[in-house]
Amino acid sequence: MTALLFDRTLLRARRQRARALGPATFLLDRAAADLGERLSVVLRRFDVAVDLGTPTDAVRRSLAASGKVGTIVAAAADIASADRTFLRVAADEEALPFADASLDLVVSVLTLQFVNDLPGTLVQIRRALKPDGLFMAALVGGESLGELRSAFAEAESEVEGGLSPHVLPFADVRELGALLQRAGFALPVVDSERLVVRYDSAFSLMHDLRRMGAGNILFERRRTPVKRQTLERLATIYADRFSDADGRLRAGFEIIWLSGWAPHDSQQKPLKPGSVARRLADALGTKEISAGEKPGR
Repeated sequence: MTALLFDRTLLRARRQRARALGPATFLLDRAAADLGERLSVVLRRFDVAVDLGTPTDAVRRSLAASGKVGTIVAAAADIASADRTFLRVAADEEALPFADASLDLVVSVLTLQFVNDLPGTLVQIRRALKPDGLFMAALVGGESLGELRSAFAEAESEVEGGLSPHVLPFADVRELGALLQRAGFALPVVDSERLVVRYDSAFSLMHDLRRMGAGNILFERRRTPVKRQTLERLATIYADRFSDADGRLRAGFEIIWLSGWAPHDSQQKPLKPGSVARRLADALGTKEISAGEKPGR
């Protein structure tokens, strides 16, 4: 049984609060535009596409603008937020309602990092794809908000004599690549992009995180308010260590991109060991040197 790391009921409540505050969607909008660009180089059309869990319609609009997608379905637990332009299905990312081999494309932006059983979700996505169907997703990576994590840890240790988790743990590139292979995807690709956003203060950053619905949703989170003295010390540490010459503070975000295909006989296969018929030295037009022979000077 998978241990529950994230309180997903609280996640939905935090996202509802973010919409009431006026959501900060700049990261999501950037990732949605990037997804459209990545999809533009895929030389095929997808009849049925599902946007899984993305909390705004930015991805759906990007898919519609690409001209490569027929029917677009918004699938999310909080389905009331979806634009009625698109078909909507109430769905939890951890328990997909789609039949096997029923979808041509599944995409998701900045939401799967909050899934408790990501390996299980990836297996469900692969099964829901038709043979040669495509999965593309962007997740928040493990290098995100390292500055805030460091400042919080030092401030809390100094003021309160102990530590509690405040910044969520996220997977790294190698872990996600292994999960794609484990889920049975063919031709898996993983890459990452690091973005730096600048703020006037640590409090401005934390306000933006609240407007992203990205507060602490760990089950093991601290249940009492952080002391004001701790927050003030955090702000001082952050400003001292992570500010630029103009006084503005840096906040790093890592976006990890995943893509993989449901297996199909038409896809390129790796060569079997020992099946190469031509030496690399011949292809390069050079002389092959054995391991025990030194090249001449």
